[in-house]
Order: sequence, then C-alpha cells, then structure tokens
Amino acid sequence: MILLGLRLSLRSGRETAARLALIVAGVAVGVVVLLATLSLFNAFQATGDRPCWECTRGTAPSGWALDATGDGALWNLREDFYAGRTITRLDAAGLGGRAPVIPGLSRMPGPGQYYASPALARLLDSAPREQLAARFPGTRAGLIGRAALAGPDELVIVVGGTPQQVAAMIGTRRVDMVATEPAVDQSADVYQFGFGIAAIGLIVPLLVLVGTATRLAAARRETRFAAIRLVGATSRQINILAAVDAALGALLGALAGVVLFQLVRPVVAGIRITGSRFFPELAVPTPWQYAAVLACVPLVSAGAALWSLRRVRISPLGVARKAAPPPPRAWRVIPLLAGLGLFAGPAFKDGKPDPLLANAGIALVMAGLVLAGPWLTMLGARLAARLTRGAATLLAAQRLAADPKTAFRSVSGLVLAVFIGTTIAALVPTVVAGQRAVAGGTLNDVLGATLWRPGIASLSPRASADLLAQVRAQPGVDVLPIYARADLESLRPPADGSPPMTSVVECSNLARFPVLGRCPEGAQAVLGRFDRVVGADNPLTIDKLLPLAGPASEPASTAGLDLMAVMIRTGDAATLERLRTLVAGYSAQAPLTFAEIAQVRADLYTRAESIALAMVALTLVVGGCSLVVAVGGGLVERRQPFTLLRLAGTPTRTLATVVLLESALPLVLAAVLAAGAGFAVAEPLVAQLAMKGASLAMPGPVYFASLGGGLAASLLVILTALPLLRRMTAPDNARFE
Repeated sequence: MILLGLRLSLRSGRETAARLALIVAGVAVGVVVLLATLSLFNAFQATGDRPCWECTRGTAPSGWALDATGDGALWNLREDFYAGRTITRLDAAGLGGRAPVIPGLSRMPGPGQYYASPALARLLDSAPREQLAARFPGTRAGLIGRAALAGPDELVIVVGGTPQQVAAMIGTRRVDMVATEPAVDQSADVYQFGFGIAAIGLIVPLLVLVGTATRLAAARRETRFAAIRLVGATSRQINILAAVDAALGALLGALAGVVLFQLVRPVVAGIRITGSRFFPELAVPTPWQYAAVLACVPLVSAGAALWSLRRVRISPLGVARKAAPPPPRAWRVIPLLAGLGLFAGPAFKDGKPDPLLANAGIALVMAGLVLAGPWLTMLGARLAARLTRGAATLLAAQRLAADPKTAFRSVSGLVLAVFIGTTIAALVPTVVAGQRAVAGGTLNDVLGATLWRPGIASLSPRASADLLAQVRAQPGVDVLPIYARADLESLRPPADGSPPMTSVVECSNLARFPVLGRCPEGAQAVLGRFDRVVGADNPLTIDKLLPLAGPASEPASTAGLDLMAVMIRTGDAATLERLRTLVAGYSAQAPLTFAEIAQVRADLYTRAESIALAMVALTLVVGGCSLVVAVGGGLVERRQPFTLLRLAGTPTRTLATVVLLESALPLVLAAVLAAGAGFAVAEPLVAQLAMKGASLAMPGPVYFASLGGGLAASLLVILTALPLLRRMTAPDNARFE
C-alpha cells in the first residue's frame, strides 16, 4: 500500500503533479518562516547566556591605600552617549602584575591607551574629534574581540589609567576577578514574552498552512479513495494511502524549506530584534530543531489528511451522502465579549492589572476571535447578498453563507497575529508618546548633568565659573546653573514629610525655562528641588514634580555656593555633542537630554514591539501562502460546477469575481475583527497607565505597512490564481470523472 500510495502521488497525471507542487511550495514557505524564528530565538538566547564581564562588581573601597605590589585592578564602569547610541565605557588601572583581563583582550590597556570595539573604532574615525574622541584620552592600542561583545554593532571602550586617576572617579571598585556568569537582565523577560506571544501568533498560521496545503483537492481525493473502498480496500489501507500522499508532499516541502532557508539566512542574521544585530554564526537552528521540523511537519500533514477522510472511513458511500453543515450560532461571540468585558474593568485592581484575570481575558479574546470568525463571515455574506444584486456577489455570498467555517479556515491563522500585533502596536506608541510629552515636550532638547569633582559632590565657585563660561561660549545655548545650599549637610526633612529644598537657582536663568516655574516678584534667586529633575531617570515622574518654583518659593542667594548640576538647552546636534564632551569630565554619569532619557526607557518597549510586528509580517506571508493554496485547491475542487456555469453562458469575469469575493471577504473580516479587538484591549490598558496627557495613540507606520502590505500582497496572490480559472473552465475541457 505504501508503494501504491507513492505511485498515486507521483504518477497520476498533471493535476496530481500540480497539487503536489502546491503542497511542496506552501510547506516550504512555512518551514522557512519557522526556521527563521528559531534562528533569531537561538541567537537571542546565546547572546544572553554569554559571560557578562560587565556584571563584575568588585568591592567598594573605604579609603584608598594603593599598593603597587598588590594584585587586582581598579574598575570604573559607566555608560556614555553619542547621537542617540549608548557607549559602554570601562576605565581600568592595574594594581599589580596579575590584573584581571576582560574577554576579548589579551591584556588590559596601560595608562594613555584604550581598546575600542570595531563599531566604536569606526565611529571614532568618522565623528569630529571634539564631539566624541576627546572624551577618551590616549591612543588606540587595538580592537576588542567578539568574546566581550553582544553583537557586531555594540559600542564598547576600555580606557587605561593610573590607579590615582581611576581612584578619583565616583563609583570605582576594586576587582580581583572578572565575572563569568550570564547577565541577570530584567529586559530578558520582556523579550521572552515577546517571543512567546509571537510563537502563539505564528504556530497557528503555520498549522493552518500545512493543513490547507495537505487538504488540497480533498473532495477529489475523497471520491477517488471512496472508489478504491468500493473495490475492496479496507479503512486501514485507505489511511495508509492518504498518509503517504500527504507525508510525501510535506517531507519534500520541508526539505525544500531547509534548502531555501540557507539562502535567506544572511538576511535573517541582519534582523535587529534587540536594537542591534546578532553575530551571524549565532542565528542558526540547532541540529535537533532541523530534525524536529523534518519529522513533525510530515506527521502534521498526515494527521490533517486522515482527518479530511473521516467520511470515507465511515462508509465508501459517505462522499455521496453530502449534507450542508449546520450554520454557526451566535453563542460563538460570547467568549470574545467576555474577554473584552474583563479588560473593561475587572482585570484591573487598584490601578494595576490582576495577572489571573488579565491572562484569562487574553485567552478568552484569542479563543473568541477564532470561534466568532465563521459566524461573522456568515453575517457578512448575508449582508453582502442583501446590499448587492449582482450575480457574482450572490454566488459568492451563497457559498460563504452555506459553509462559513471552511471559508474562514484559510485565514483563521491571521487573526491571532493581527490581534497581538495591534495590541502591542497601540500600547507602545502611547507609552513612548507619554514619556516624550513630559513638560509638554519643552525639555526634550535640554541636557541635564549632575556635577562632581574628587571628594566633593559639587564644583567650587571658581571651577563653576570656568565651566559656565565654556558652556556659554557655545552658540545658541541657554543654561540653568543649579547650586547646592550652603547648609546642605545639616538639612533635615520638614515636619510634614515633604522633601527638603536642596538647591538654589537664579531667577534670571530660570526665566529661560518657564516650564520649571517662576520666581516671586522681586526675588533674585529661589530655593527648590531642581536637582531632582536633573537626576530623574523616569520622565513620567517629572510631571509630578513640576512646577518647581512659584509665588510661595523661598528667596535665597547663590553667592559663594557650589555648583551641583546644570541644565543646558541647545537645538544643534553638533553643539549638543560638544557640550556633552565638555560636561562629561565633571559628571559621574553620561549627561543625557530628557528626550534621550525617555528614549532609553522606550527602547525596551520598542524592541518588544519590533518582535511582535516582525511576527505579524511573517504571519501575513504565511497567511498569503494559505490563501494561494486554498484558492488553488478550491478551483480544482469546483472545476465541474464552474465549467458548467461557463457553458451555460456565465462570463469568465463573473466567475473570477466570485473567486475574488470568496477569498477577500473572510480575509478583510478577519483583519478588521482582530484589529478592533486589539484596540479594545489596548484602550483600557492605556487608561490604567494614567499618564498625564497620554491617550490611545495610533500605531506607527511600520504596523500599517506590515498589515496593509500583507493584505495587499494576499489580494494580489488571489489575482494571480485567476488566470488558472480560464484554462480550467474552457469548454473543450468539459470532461469529468
């Protein structure tokens, strides 16, 4: 029976060969998408599991007693910023002959030397020196190897210094050995969640694609297998024939998909899931993943084929006794409404999501989308029949209304992906916009820096005057110096528990930053908490602090006070980088603009969104392939009625319109239903975030490009199958079994 099944699959005429080719093509595309997803996940895991030398903490000193004969090193690890990109900077000084060395280097740089990653070395060579290279003293001793890097685009620099120089830096630690454990990255949970959600949205369409491809011309095969049953074949023998037929096409498709993936793997390796590229050799499936794909895809196909022949297994005449399936009932929409109802209120408790109810709501919405699809397809078909009296619309609506489950099946895989993508694509722009809208956006181009010098947390009046003179020498710059109170050491919180007024600003300078507040009439300087704004790492907290000065502010004087922080506004990017380079020498951390602070926090959400939208795009590709297979299979199965309609005088254009409407209506309904559910879930989440001035934002252009482009490509795919209709229904070919 196995040999007979192979013969029927390979030597049964052009129609069977065409069906086998479609199955191979559909399965191959699905396998390529699946392998690409596995490759990116493997690269993400391998990058996260690398030894994290940046996690080396060392011991905090209690006063420096530098011993040149001792072992270990002094490390000062911090982040710098340039043109929106983060630079990891390590200042190190050896204390003896056995100083620890980070991976990727054979030795640490000596005083006056530095090692840079390849990406940073290229940036140093191309950027103006006063904007970037001036921050790193010394000469380049070489490049950092890939063992120390998370990807080819990472910006890392290791600067050598003397023990005295590194010891004078705030945050310096004594290090005896380099950490070799993977990083404990809180953002990894976000990426894991993103890959998990993407897997849910991707696996379902892949199963639909494989099942649809396997079920091509199922009605014709049912008739053929029923005839074989009538001449004496048993149900077990028919099952073997069907399984061999399906598994052969799926196996050939899986092998073709593996070969095609090798051609597109360089493109996959260039995808920036976490904001930067992975090393290409990491973006590859493991051998066991290849084996699992090659084994599981044929098994799934065989299972789908056996399910499609359930009527033949009952009786060889089961195919002839066809009856219209019962129409879907309205109860199918209840899970969807219940899930949306949970998100409208009960899923949130005291302004925070309840994990149990939120997960239950998501599960109900996702299940409800799949269950409600056939019922809504039936309603849409009936509505189209009422509104339009054209022959093509009536024929398409009649078929859709008669069997909406089959019509919706080919696009059901798109529903979950579009729903997940819409929810995330609506949430992320809202959160990002809310962070960038802090203080009405007037602080976005303001650079903030907390200043220091060795042993003192602020600059003396003389050093302050020198720094401010250099800053004001730059064109188009507004500066707000923030001075420390003279009695800062003895300050105690007020009796009402409010934070103490720790800083002083001059009213003439404050007037250039009106969003921070205004001085009382006649005041020259006022007390406030201006330093808290400069040190805030969450833009959403700044709105709660504003305004910082008003009619009730206490007057003060800046005479003789040390400078503890500055806020600098400039609209020129080159001037900004020169100022950052200048101020970085006085600051323990890289000075950032408020827009850059918001961007750092938004990057994590944006990267998770990128994963989701990438999966939506891949899912739409898979859905398009499912449509191709479904349309081609439908034409093969309905060759006889279409040919008879054409012989009866129906124009080919009308038949083509019928096929287009039958495919496009469920596709559009599925996309609209899923997108609407995504916005319905995102809106309550935005309301619970309670961000000042934040409202549900429209997804970005990438979302619309992914969704709109995918739908347009799917419709074009349907159009490419229409010329086949003319050839199949030609009157000269009006012969049937």
